[in-house]
Amino acid sequence: MNMLVRKNQELSAILHISQLLTSSFDLEQNLKAVMASLAGRLEMQRGCVFLLDQISKELQIVAAYGLSLEEIQRGKYRIGEGIVGRVIETGQPMFIPNIGEEPKFLNRTDSRPQKSGVSFLCIPIELDGTTLGVISVDRIYTEERGNVDDDLRVLSIVSSFIGQFVKLWENFRQTEKECGDLRSQLKEKFNLSNIIGQSSSFQQVLKAVQKVASTDTTVLLLGESGTGKELIAQTLHYQSRRSASPFVAVNLAALPENLIEAELFGVEKGAFTGATARRVGRFEMANNGTIFLDEIGELPLNLQVKLLRVLQERTFERIGSSTSIAVDARVVAATNRNLLEEVAKGCFREDLYWRLHVVPIVLPPLRDRGDDVPLLLRFYVDKFNCLYSRNVGLTEAAVSRLQAYAWPGNVRELANMVERLVIMAEGDVVAESDLPIGAAPSSLNLPPREAFSCAQEDLGSEVERLERTHIIQALKQNKGIQQKASRVLGITPRQLGYRIKKYNINLKNL
Repeated sequence: MNMLVRKNQELSAILHISQLLTSSFDLEQNLKAVMASLAGRLEMQRGCVFLLDQISKELQIVAAYGLSLEEIQRGKYRIGEGIVGRVIETGQPMFIPNIGEEPKFLNRTDSRPQKSGVSFLCIPIELDGTTLGVISVDRIYTEERGNVDDDLRVLSIVSSFIGQFVKLWENFRQTEKECGDLRSQLKEKFNLSNIIGQSSSFQQVLKAVQKVASTDTTVLLLGESGTGKELIAQTLHYQSRRSASPFVAVNLAALPENLIEAELFGVEKGAFTGATARRVGRFEMANNGTIFLDEIGELPLNLQVKLLRVLQERTFERIGSSTSIAVDARVVAATNRNLLEEVAKGCFREDLYWRLHVVPIVLPPLRDRGDDVPLLLRFYVDKFNCLYSRNVGLTEAAVSRLQAYAWPGNVRELANMVERLVIMAEGDVVAESDLPIGAAPSSLNLPPREAFSCAQEDLGSEVERLERTHIIQALKQNKGIQQKASRVLGITPRQLGYRIKKYNINLKNL
């Protein structure tokens, strides 16, 4: 055979094999295709890929060419056993010119009834000094049909490709297993049975979640801050058919207004100065999964139109691109605002409101869930005892006192208070007198639940009055610097600016 033709065949085989090994993560399929390629392009009669089982320490055929299923199943070797076992033991390639004259050649597959005249090449599959297996090939040599050195060189290159592929496959399988385990844990964690709440008002919420979780419909979660809207959103996702796909949460209030569009829909390379690479938006990330749009009432009017189109058409464009991208993401939105009031003020589009308002779920405030307070206290006491290696408990009087408290900050406030009590407790028991803001129960300067038992309109006015007072105090303490005041209040400067305008606070009179 012409030397140039032979070299071209070798290069073609190597290129083809590298393409085969990067086509997928199907181990057996890819390795079978590799052996078939070697047979077709380099005139090899029979070939096997053996991998070492790290538990049994046995070499087993995972892919072969020219062998039946029964012959493959017989092809098993221990380390040091036969030619294949010696190669894995020594890490050195071996060449047997005539297997009919080699007593150490075991022919365990029984696939060679006529062994005389058949040559056998066996090459270790190694990566980073670790031998993963071997590749073996049968060949009949004549003066016109190649030579051993060429074949050993080609097989060494192929074995290095296989070693890298096998390692990547092992890492892929391990990562896939870990992801599956994590998804199972998340599905268990966000199971309805694990959500704490036995009060009738909260049970109504759980019933609604159970009904809607298996669907793809848009859900709007309504309720005060701290009532657990994100927890419910995650439960909706992990109890749905989309649980194996991403759950992407976006807090619109925490994003600067000029970045919201880029975060949601992505940016094409070169769209503006500094856009040096394509950036994938949150909707693309959530494809086939769920996107949670928290604080939807903070979305600027100019972007509400684009969001409406995504909800209606399931398509959008990245910034700087005119190509439409199809997306299949379930939308769960949440807000603590009265969106109908925002619509009346012209701050929220009515068509978007009705598009979001397919299945509204109202989360009750903690003051309306008095029966759930002891359960939540017990849960968070156990959680923070474990976290901080403490063994703190609450007296019945302390639990009763906290049960009577109105919890304007809802479950978030309760969790923070319990964490503080566990950390600061001097002994193992927290009594009523140890509760914050005052040493005696009578001086616990917190509003009782009864103070909130007014009509919804009065409640809204009271909350707004308290919020306005806190904002003014924070601004006074920080000499009108909104950046500092927003940190004290735990909100973003944009949120603070909105509330200053909403409550008509005159910064000059502070």
